[in-house]
Amino acid sequence: MRITDSVALVTGANRGLGRHFAEQLLERGAAKVYATARNPERIDIPGVETLRLDITDPRSVEEAATIASDVNLLINNAGISTYTNLVTGDLSKIRSEMDTHFYGTLDMVRAFAPVLGANGGGGILNVLSALSWFSYDGANAYAAAKAAEWSLTNGVRLELAGQGTLVTGLHLGAADTDMMAGYDGDKMDPADVVRAALDGIEADRIEVLADEWSAYIKASLANDPSAFYTPGQAA
Repeated sequence: MRITDSVALVTGANRGLGRHFAEQLLERGAAKVYATARNPERIDIPGVETLRLDITDPRSVEEAATIASDVNLLINNAGISTYTNLVTGDLSKIRSEMDTHFYGTLDMVRAFAPVLGANGGGGILNVLSALSWFSYDGANAYAAAKAAEWSLTNGVRLELAGQGTLVTGLHLGAADTDMMAGYDGDKMDPADVVRAALDGIEADRIEVLADEWSAYIKASLANDPSAFYTPGQAA
């Protein structure tokens, strides 16, 4: 997958990682970058083509796929974090997490898979999380949704292999974005996260671990889960 001369579409491009994706794609020589958001008037990135898109609205997704019929690189970045638990949390917020990260991403893949196939295969990058692999008291809805999106990523990779579409999952801990403004721990520079992701795409990698934390969490999956989960204690 070559970024030079590619035509890319980035969801959630008005801020955070999405903004960095749009900017770095242009810097790497993409021929066109569709920068999308629910409110595209908030996007002020020179050189992009803005497009209104709400990934939780199937009609909006279909309209975007019709307009952006030249895309060969899809960056599924749009996301939310409601900091909601599963047992006593607001069920509407839990559904919003799943509607965004799982169903929204799936709708994007389903709508753009024919577009990518018609344009030579291309690639898809799904922005996942280290929380795809463990749960954290206070954000269990997000973890469940990201775990589902990770499984989705692996599944569609198999289904789209026949048309030559690269499907890459990006895992990271915390990045210094608006979404993580309330987090007090160490945070990565979002520009570094995006740089690692785009390097991975150009190397045809199916998984990118953007930081040591994500690599540690993945390696821990083979261990006794009691190392992470103690009753009555946050992971």
